[in-house]
Amino acid sequence: MALRMENAPDGLTVWLSGEIDHHSARRMREEIDAAVERMKPSRLRLDFGGVAFMDSSGIGLIMGRYRLMQLYGGTLEITGASERIRKVIRLAGLDRLNVLKDDGEPGGEPSGRVLP
Repeated sequence: MALRMENAPDGLTVWLSGEIDHHSARRMREEIDAAVERMKPSRLRLDFGGVAFMDSSGIGLIMGRYRLMQLYGGTLEITGASERIRKVIRLAGLDRLNVLKDDGEPGGEPSGRVLP
């Protein structure tokens, strides 16, 4: 699992790639949380364009970052997710949080693919 981060005036974008499972999710949470706590962005965008697989650990990753951004008064957006990843997110009910954005949708950004 690789992460690439970019802080910009419109928020912090994190590009994820590879697989999100129990082992990789912990390191990702720690790195993302440290960046959010340090930068305190108004928006955290997680780009799933390079994610090939995600289990329930990915759902936990999303939920935890959603709560963290609420603590700081910010928002979370999920972009670039494949249809398979979008289905996992919808089945978990996270679509009700209105965090899932389509490319071209307001708030959605073109996906920056990161290869493993």
